[in-house]
Amino acid sequence: MATNDLPRCLTRQVMVGGHAGAAHTRAVPLGGGAPVVVQSMLNAPATDVEANLAQIEALAQAGCEVVRMAIPRRDCLDAFEAVCAASPLPVVADIHFDAHIAIEAARRGAAKLRINPGNIGGLAKTDAVIDAAREAGIPIRIGVNAGSLDKELAARTDLTLPQKLAKSAADYVAYFEGRGFGDIVVSAKAHDVRATIETYRLLARDIPHIPLHIGVTEAGTAFQGIIKSACGLGVLLEQGIGDTLRISLTDDPVTEIRACWTLLGALDLRQRHPELISCPTCGRCQVDLIGLAKQVEKRIESIEAPIKVAVMGCVVNGPGEAADADIGVACGDGSGVVFAHGKIVRKVEEDDIVDVLMEEIGKL
Repeated sequence: MATNDLPRCLTRQVMVGGHAGAAHTRAVPLGGGAPVVVQSMLNAPATDVEANLAQIEALAQAGCEVVRMAIPRRDCLDAFEAVCAASPLPVVADIHFDAHIAIEAARRGAAKLRINPGNIGGLAKTDAVIDAAREAGIPIRIGVNAGSLDKELAARTDLTLPQKLAKSAADYVAYFEGRGFGDIVVSAKAHDVRATIETYRLLARDIPHIPLHIGVTEAGTAFQGIIKSACGLGVLLEQGIGDTLRISLTDDPVTEIRACWTLLGALDLRQRHPELISCPTCGRCQVDLIGLAKQVEKRIESIEAPIKVAVMGCVVNGPGEAADADIGVACGDGSGVVFAHGKIVRKVEEDDIVDVLMEEIGKL
């Protein structure tokens, strides 16, 4: 499939941020072949402005491009407005159950609204939310989840879960577009990886013009959640499906951003940080390779450059197998040889490997 024929290149582009209510933020293009956008969600108390802004700053430093904030009650709207006014990133308002909150969020600086028409009060109340978003000049993400399907649709036995999710989302899109509102993003999430993959394949087929926010919801803590998300989202992204993603983890949101960039980098879709190449160790290894690799990983995580750094346990795996690395080390008996692009640069003792490697990285 040619690059221009990938599903993400065929979607309509929407802009998140940079609108009249948040002109201080950069407008982030989403869809229409734009780079896949990296997102996360705040988990600080919704009334604590400073805590949320501190978290946004940490997320921005990690590479987050759009951030979402829950507004669980009407008394959180003032804090949300203050966060939007000071945030360097576009802030998406996440609202359930109360259409009034969504309407007010649109008026108070939200860069996008995330609602589920099924639990916001029905289509009549959704109409008022659409009107508020139109007036504010912001998009709406229609978010459908396996656990919050319309009762009548959920009860159908002739449809699989992915078919139910895709139909629910497509029906809502048709309704929005019927009211002349096309500034839409869609998500339809499940915690099951295979259901997630099939759902988004159906969406890419049935509503190919709508940008898709992909994710495996309730994926779990970092270890399980990253594996589940990499499996599901990796398949979709490799097939060209997905205009923006969140890797949802029961963990620090910054971990979500690191996982997103690592996944995008592994697929050669976007590169932001160094890639660490390291072998799994074996009986030939004569240094503390696991300790060395972890030290290097920690030291390079703040570098914003798409370089490849190799930490190899012996001459069998490096520099030969890591010849495409920009910089690396192949270890021997209590020592190592540092190499660049497959050519040996210098030999160092084990205690000096990490410092010398960082020194050589600085020369790149």
